[in-house]
Amino acid sequence: MLLAACGSNTGRGGDGQALRQWYHAYGEPGVQQAVERYAKAYGKVPVDVQWNPGDYDSKLATSLLSDGGPDVFESTLQISSVRAGQLVPLDDVFGDAKSDFTASILAGHTADGKIYGVPQAVDMQMLFYRKSFFAQAGVQPPSTVDELIDAARRLTTGGVKGLFAGNDGGGGVLGGPALWSAGLDYVRDHQVGFDDPVAAQAIGKLRELYSSGALLLGAVKDWAEPDAFTQGLVAMQWTGLWAVPAVQKALGDDFGVLPFPKLNAGGKTSVPVGAFGAMINAKSKRIDEAKEFVKWLWIERTDYQEDFNLSYGFHIPPRKSLAEKATKLTSGAGAEAVKFVRDNAKASNPPDWTSVMRTAFNDAVSRVVRDGAKADDELKAAAAKVKDELKRLYG
Repeated sequence: MLLAACGSNTGRGGDGQALRQWYHAYGEPGVQQAVERYAKAYGKVPVDVQWNPGDYDSKLATSLLSDGGPDVFESTLQISSVRAGQLVPLDDVFGDAKSDFTASILAGHTADGKIYGVPQAVDMQMLFYRKSFFAQAGVQPPSTVDELIDAARRLTTGGVKGLFAGNDGGGGVLGGPALWSAGLDYVRDHQVGFDDPVAAQAIGKLRELYSSGALLLGAVKDWAEPDAFTQGLVAMQWTGLWAVPAVQKALGDDFGVLPFPKLNAGGKTSVPVGAFGAMINAKSKRIDEAKEFVKWLWIERTDYQEDFNLSYGFHIPPRKSLAEKATKLTSGAGAEAVKFVRDNAKASNPPDWTSVMRTAFNDAVSRVVRDGAKADDELKAAAAKVKDELKRLYG
């Protein structure tokens, strides 16, 4: 995170009439200056940008309970915020541009049939692999989970491990992809999406991978950083699109990217995606002005949207037209990532996947993967907790 001072800055002075806009502290240099520049360029009303280092989610949640919160803010959509009446529906903001937003990304900002956020930038995870390591070992890129496990084993040799998916063995990031590989999900139609015997088989494959001796564990940096991959410690690593520039700098063209493979014929390949969206506080006394600003910045100013996504970090614009023409995304890993999001995207934290549900599921997966607990028993217990939460939400 940038260690920037928390404060407001538009370069226009504060007169008490400015819209208040909040961002969390992005880690890429230049983002704070960019969003302040966007705000300064807005000609209708002043906009005060507040940059929030530290625990943004907790700070935002607290602010939305008071009358002192922001008018406009970025967040992921939670059904609890919708049910608490904290957000303003934004369907009327989109107009004809709605069809230009990637459907799976827009769905992540939709609850109870209404859109509550305008997606700003798409982050996604995928599997990176070293082409030269695969060629030397005579291994083909895996298209099934069994092939992934086999490849990881065969690529483990000398000081190189087959795969790095986090120091916890992948339990923290591969639980969702494991479900999707079997054609299952976290939640589906307000019902538990993994209350199925096949779920235990899918999560059991993560245990098989953990027990194979082919995983790198105890790396200096965890899965979100590509260091283990770029240093040649592993032949494959599960990490994010954001790592592409560093990987390209270190390895040139000696890498490829893949979605998480399918478990069987009934399963699907997948990539987890997430996107912050611009939202409006229902307690704002300037809702119409806030809507007009959000429409200007995240619908009309496509030049700012492309700048925000690709000039500082490496993200995919939520607008299909922008993603298709952006130079950095028209070839190589960037183009593959755009295709994966179009064809294989699954929400990493969908609106109706609450923190209680997430904790129950992740804890169950961790016990299976690291401790060898029985997948059937653990997932049944997690499913019961999720079912209780869904009953609370939907009756």
